[in-house]
Parts: sequence; C-alpha cells; structure tokens
Amino acid sequence: MAGKSQHVVPHKGGWAVKGEGNSRATVVQPTQQKAAAVAKVIAQNQKAEVVTHGRTGQIRAKDSYGNDPFPPKG
Repeated sequence: MAGKSQHVVPHKGGWAVKGEGNSRATVVQPTQQKAAAVAKVIAQNQKAEVVTHGRTGQIRAKDSYGNDPFPPKG
C-alpha cells in the first residue's frame, strides 16, 4: 500500500510539506525548493507522490515515487 501524497504548499514564513489529509505541516522550509526536497525524501520512503502547489494554491507539478498506476508505454 502506498503512503500519503506529500503536498508542498505556501505557508507563513515559507513553504510547508503536508501529508494528504493532514491539517498540520510535517515541516516548514524557507523556500519551495527546500520543502520539495524534504517532500521527495518522505515520498520515496513511503512510495507516494509529491504534489507541488504554486503561491495561489494551484497545482504546478506532480512526481510519483511509488507504484505508478499509469507506467509509460515502452
């Protein structure tokens, strides 16, 4: 079973990493890049996905580190 998706979202004083469905941030970093790096490590450990949001909350990118339900056709 895959872990929770990790969301990188704007937060007071920087960027937060939140597990999907969590109201509290797992960690807060000063930059989006640093928060995304932390989220990537968590997602790799949990075989989950990183969802990066922009300043407006709109999803900018998704990266999967688990079992991809739609693997590339080769």
